[in-house]
Amino acid sequence: MIRTFTAAVHQEEDWFVARCLELEVASQGESLQEALGNLREAVEAYLEEVSQPAIEATPLVTSFQVGAAA
Repeated sequence: MIRTFTAAVHQEEDWFVARCLELEVASQGESLQEALGNLREAVEAYLEEVSQPAIEATPLVTSFQVGAAA
């Protein structure tokens, strides 16, 4: 069965950190593609290990604006 998960990725110095928003799983890589590939592998391993994973509802991911501080 194929499942779709949401990844949030940010850069910390030379590393990209990818986090699955529905599970408590994260990984990293030296490129965006590597971080996402490592996250995919980590999620697959997690789902194989945990018989009843606590999958959160897919969050709404959006952006918003904040005015400059006075």
